[in-house]
Amino acid sequence: MNKTINVILDCDPGHDDAISMILAASKISNLHIEAITTVAGNVEVEKNTLNALKVCDIIGLDAPVAQGAAKPLLKKTEVAEEIHGETGLDGPKLPDKPSREAIDQHAVDVIIDKVLNSEEGITLVPTGPLTNIAMAMIREPAIIPKINEIVLMGGGTFGNWTPAAEFNIWVDAEAAKVVFESGVPIAMFGLDVTHQALATRDVIDRLSTIDNHVANFVVELLQFFSQTYKDVFDFEGGPIHDACTAAYLMDPSIFDLQHLRVDIETKGEFSYGMTSVDTLGVTNREPNVHFAYQLDQEKFWDLFDRALRAYSN
Repeated sequence: MNKTINVILDCDPGHDDAISMILAASKISNLHIEAITTVAGNVEVEKNTLNALKVCDIIGLDAPVAQGAAKPLLKKTEVAEEIHGETGLDGPKLPDKPSREAIDQHAVDVIIDKVLNSEEGITLVPTGPLTNIAMAMIREPAIIPKINEIVLMGGGTFGNWTPAAEFNIWVDAEAAKVVFESGVPIAMFGLDVTHQALATRDVIDRLSTIDNHVANFVVELLQFFSQTYKDVFDFEGGPIHDACTAAYLMDPSIFDLQHLRVDIETKGEFSYGMTSVDTLGVTNREPNVHFAYQLDQEKFWDLFDRALRAYSN
């Protein structure tokens, strides 16, 4: 197993966020989850917090859960109910209420405290809008050199919320700009690579053979998510975007990455939220992102299969 990596999962569950949590918390994982922080994104932050707590119950994860930003830094809140449903986790049967509540500390304060007090440093894994991360950097710049890496899902060379912008970046492009210009090492998993992590019918059938309650939950998540992606985008399966972040940290060899420049567009009439990916090096600006562009399908789904089988009833 690879070296243990201390992580904070900053998320907005969300079917693919939930699956990323499940992958990261698996017994085969080398990730130590210091905390789970929630942000407004797929649905309102209160719903995302509830979902995070319920997923923790399902997988037996006792990491602290802290609620974070309820709205972007500057613009109004946007949600993606047409993809994730009214609750943010429509489809599977969830507990009526979680067994515990979120801790009485704002997510931004949790991020600051965990990073400042970590001897080995923390890797931040944001799979929603980057509001909490940006707020933590603005409030306490001393955390910036102590963040080992930011492994995020967002952006791409094309969009899924507008023609130019992916949802997570579009929701709070100002926050993304703060993060991408912070100087912290960034590994970016945008639509170019996450659309390759497609849970097709064959994938769902394969996972359906795993006989434990967590695998059953994942199959129910994927069935709903795949159907909404078929209805909205005419995809033949649901791309489990956010799980690419955990998979990368567990086995970097799954992905091919390129070190290049990515800038965030915050002023364009039609391009707000765009990640301007300099694939050809035409700007001559210093690279600031390791940009994932390819994944190994066999390795990815084998890891996924092993992670789910490691759970027991």
